[in-house]
Amino acid sequence: MTVLLREAIGDRLRHARTNQRRTLREVSRTARVSLGYLSEVERGRKEASSELLAAICEALDLPLSELLHHVASDIGAVQQTPDTVPDTVPDGRSAHERGKLEGGRVLPTTLSDDLSDLRLQPMLTHRLTSKIGEPPKAVVAA
Repeated sequence: MTVLLREAIGDRLRHARTNQRRTLREVSRTARVSLGYLSEVERGRKEASSELLAAICEALDLPLSELLHHVASDIGAVQQTPDTVPDTVPDGRSAHERGKLEGGRVLPTTLSDDLSDLRLQPMLTHRLTSKIGEPPKAVVAA
């Protein structure tokens, strides 16, 4: 599976923005980039220049080095095949125990941070969920 850098960067930028519960409009204004172009970058349709990436990262309060580190980890996880994964790791777990084997690829059970909507791994079967709290109980009037 070929991984495009622009798609991996776009996924991470969108993930950072949505985790902050910010809109494209807010980030595009802060970064001084058009809303449409930011959307294209997030969808992996456009290659962002280093200046543009720096502006978007600054608008998201996300260090560029952190973005690139996570992107490299994501690409490495996608490109990892059973031939490149040792049969066991130092703690003694097998490749199958630390990840799922699907379609001839070892998929880590978790990627860096909590990215669960990564477009680059369509074979990923689990989804991270969070529980915000119990809904208030209905009050019955007597």
